[in-house]
Amino acid sequence: MASDDVPSLSPSPASPMATSRVDVFWHEGMLRHDAVEGVFDTGYDPGFLDVLEKHPENADRVRNMLSILRRGPIAPHVNWFTGRPAIVSELLMFHTSEYIDKLVEADKSGERREIAAGTFMSPGSWEAALLAAGTTLSAMQHILDCHGKVAYALVRPPGHHSQPTQADGYCFLNNAALAVQLALNSGSCSRVAVIDIDVHYGNGTAEGFYSSDKVLTVSLHMNHGSWGSSHPQKGSIDELGEDVGFGYNLNVPLPNGTGDRGYEYAMNELVVPAVTRFGPDMVVLVVGQDSSAFDPNGRQSLTMNGYRRIGQIMRGVAEEHSHGRLLMVQEGGYHVTYAAYCLHAMLEGVLKIPEPHLSDPIAYYPEEEAIAVAAVESIRRYHSEFVPSLRGT
Repeated sequence: MASDDVPSLSPSPASPMATSRVDVFWHEGMLRHDAVEGVFDTGYDPGFLDVLEKHPENADRVRNMLSILRRGPIAPHVNWFTGRPAIVSELLMFHTSEYIDKLVEADKSGERREIAAGTFMSPGSWEAALLAAGTTLSAMQHILDCHGKVAYALVRPPGHHSQPTQADGYCFLNNAALAVQLALNSGSCSRVAVIDIDVHYGNGTAEGFYSSDKVLTVSLHMNHGSWGSSHPQKGSIDELGEDVGFGYNLNVPLPNGTGDRGYEYAMNELVVPAVTRFGPDMVVLVVGQDSSAFDPNGRQSLTMNGYRRIGQIMRGVAEEHSHGRLLMVQEGGYHVTYAAYCLHAMLEGVLKIPEPHLSDPIAYYPEEEAIAVAAVESIRRYHSEFVPSLRGT
């Protein structure tokens, strides 16, 4: 059944379903974004390859995420809600009017355009981007209106690299950042914590709230640095925010190959204490399965067990600090099969399902966490010295 045909159920947060369900927001129109074919994400045909690969951010990856939640073992725990397109006035909560005008003009041209490196707008892309933004806003509003406490925006194209003034890294509109601003504007949230576990630095979200003490942004990512004019931020530990926002942007660049135990150590030793000191009214988890051991676009080594544990930790953080309110927003994750399995595992953790319902199809990946632990300890010492709110941690 298409999600557009699924009735929008709104059980009371006090109902027995409240701690054993996740409300998933989705719209089929997001599949219409065509991210082209070529050599990896370039759209380039060199002329000597018989088989050109789909762009990493293609619709198939999300189709599998959709189907595993509809027909997989946790399907009874999922309530479906239909998303909607955002309107321009909503986009201006985070993006500049000049940037939005640029995207609108690109869409009107009817031509395929490379808006930023690897980031292509084709006919249907703008519609999909508006749906991704609006669907994420609907998921946040759902929580704000007390229709549910745990919601997941299954959206594409992704958004966390998109900055107020420019596109970047397959992202046109910053879906998560728009939802954060909606929460702040609602009057019911004065402080929002954003935890980003995508393998790449959530630079767009960080940029948008870099001078704010109302939003704590924490990004766990591989240590990739800047990748050009569309992504000038490095994601290094010294990018801490500015003015009143100093100390409210925390970067956790993890060594390549960091796996389940390394990520869990970073979550427990860096993320949880930072969120505890901050005391948010709302928690937003920015999700990317490109931190998995088998993703073509990352060099980390999370398995399903690691994602499950992150889900458990984040549910605990939300229950401890934001009355259980947790919004999850989909970002990267480019292994068409394994990304869906890792999503399923993470949601098992969020739902507090005691035993895995799916075995890992790629099985065990060896990990030596000593290097990651040493990196986390070094970051903690830096935070303790330079971040006033974390001194003594």
